[in-house]
Amino acid sequence: MDANPRMHKHEPANEAAVETARARRRSLWFGMAGSAFAWVLLGCFDITVTWRACMLQEDWGVPQHATTATALYLIGALVLLGLTVYAGFTSYQNWRRFATMPDLVETKAVDRHEFMAAAGVLVAITMGMGIVWLALPPLFLDLCWRAR
Repeated sequence: MDANPRMHKHEPANEAAVETARARRRSLWFGMAGSAFAWVLLGCFDITVTWRACMLQEDWGVPQHATTATALYLIGALVLLGLTVYAGFTSYQNWRRFATMPDLVETKAVDRHEFMAAAGVLVAITMGMGIVWLALPPLFLDLCWRAR
């Protein structure tokens, strides 16, 4: 007889189910919040890079085109856009797994999992567009001119 009556042969299967549920929960939350986090992080990155580039121009008194700062900003924007696309793709895969209707536009999203997945897709699209619109001006304008 076992000392613990709660222990059964099916315990590892239950642990595997719990681990799968945790992975799904993490996947849902990443899909929902990953792109919003990337958008906020790009805003903070924008402020930091612009402040640093413009501070150097003000210290020396000579307006110079900050190509290094612009390149750093665009690389950061591309990385965060990639994170947004990955979060959107994760949300879309989650939605396909939990969807009751085959079309995303017509989904009812009554279940919490389906709602989080569908909302994650919408948030990723919205924040992805925001990242693109925030990253475009440094291609055409100097960082300090845009900040002023």
